[in-house]
Amino acid sequence: MNILILSAGTRNKIVQYFKKEMVGKGNVIATDMSALAPAIYEADKYYIVPRMTDDTYIDTILDICQKEKINGVLSLIDPELSFLAQNSDKFTAIGVEIIGSSYDLCEMSLDKMQMFEWLFQHNYKYAKSYMDKEMFYADVAEGKITYPVFVKPARGSASIAISKVYDKETIELLFEHNDGLMIQEFLDGQEIGADVYIDIISGEVVSVFTKKKLKMRAGETDKSVSFKDEKLFELITDFVKKAGYRGQIDIDIFDINGEYYISEVNPRFGGGYPHAYESGCNHMKLIVNNLLGNVNSNEVGRYEEGIYMMKYNEIMIQFDNSLSI
Repeated sequence: MNILILSAGTRNKIVQYFKKEMVGKGNVIATDMSALAPAIYEADKYYIVPRMTDDTYIDTILDICQKEKINGVLSLIDPELSFLAQNSDKFTAIGVEIIGSSYDLCEMSLDKMQMFEWLFQHNYKYAKSYMDKEMFYADVAEGKITYPVFVKPARGSASIAISKVYDKETIELLFEHNDGLMIQEFLDGQEIGADVYIDIISGEVVSVFTKKKLKMRAGETDKSVSFKDEKLFELITDFVKKAGYRGQIDIDIFDINGEYYISEVNPRFGGGYPHAYESGCNHMKLIVNNLLGNVNSNEVGRYEEGIYMMKYNEIMIQFDNSLSI
């Protein structure tokens, strides 16, 4: 059995964890559009592929799947999740399982306004969100929302182009120079990350790891500490089952005075997943077990509280004159 990891980038730990799990079972293949993506060198084999927007990209990936006898494929970047789901029939035709959610769910997760509307319709606590700044101004006047707020692209990731805004003048300036912006309520509370695995076969939530985020860097968790709350586990399980996610997802949640607000979902491995793995939540094992045709048992909350994660920098050296920037 072989696994293909697309757009590996700098996610070295994810590739390492899969390789460890695949010992004696098969190989881990990685791809990226750049030969300077360090994670590809952790894999058993790697391919440099075209940019995802290239017309030849899908055929290139399908060719790799057939050549390497791939059983399961996943991506580590948001835009590619929808792309994979959109082409699911092509992968199914050659016997490859996409480890991820449906196209509609990937699109909803990428589009923050769609996610807000879904949360609103299903009666979850959420951050108020607006595409129409005039509606926002009206709610400010009525006292339904107050400054500061976040102004961000409705479709985006990694906390790119997000501004914390304290007045109408700044909102006007941002909207004048950018398209596709939204205004989102500032949730002033403890930010929480949840690493969740939903069994691909049964559709059941089988693993949940929750951590309090202590420090962020470039949109990813830099320092965090594990904790448990049955109320939160129940909320996550209910939300995930109603939405219909599959495979690995990462959820951002806020604790506001003891009430949990769902913020965003990344239907992939999040940047803070190594905290979960090193605390005993081995989602690579769950993925491999599913690819072998086995349903996973419930492991929700099987980890210790008070385990801290602290990221630090590492380097990789490659002696190869053929590498290009």
